[in-house]
Amino acid sequence: MRILIDLHLHTVFSGDSSIQPETIVEQLHAHPLVKGAAITDHDSLRGYLRTCKLAEPYEDLIIVPGVEVSTEVGDLVILGIDEETVFPKSLASLLEVSETYGGTIVIPHPYRSMGLHGLAEEIHAHAIEVLNPTATPKENKLARDLAKRRNLPGIAGTDAHSPSEMWTVYTEVEAELSVDSVLASIRKGFVKSHKAIRIHPNYGR
Repeated sequence: MRILIDLHLHTVFSGDSSIQPETIVEQLHAHPLVKGAAITDHDSLRGYLRTCKLAEPYEDLIIVPGVEVSTEVGDLVILGIDEETVFPKSLASLLEVSETYGGTIVIPHPYRSMGLHGLAEEIHAHAIEVLNPTATPKENKLARDLAKRRNLPGIAGTDAHSPSEMWTVYTEVEAELSVDSVLASIRKGFVKSHKAIRIHPNYGR
């Protein structure tokens, strides 16, 4: 099946976001297209745990566990870790933690501020974020070129920190409605990145 997911989203548990977990669930439930989100708060899973709990009554929604870790050399997103642990600031140590927990490694906004820049060419990863509205068109093109060069899947995430930024881009994933299936599809490259969603004019009223 085709699932539309925002794979990079922050809640108030990031500290620099105004998005409440309740808002995410309410908007996903109301949205005619996007039915999934990866909660990727900075260095914490608290937002994911809260959002996941709130989404339990809705069988058509999927909340993917994630974290955006601020390493000493740039940001790295790890999907699939659903229990609190220590996320080290050392990139090498963080990659070891991800390997231990079976995380899916995504390099976000590689050429924007807080991106990994040149290191994105060499570190182990499962996907590259090639569409991020907070990056410039040039930075997103460089990310797409990187994904092609490394033969890695390209995904999209809004990197939203306010409700108005949500769902402006999304990733189309061919998967079953489960976290394991979505993560497996990302690794296999069964994904497409999209922007500028057209939604029903009554949405949000």
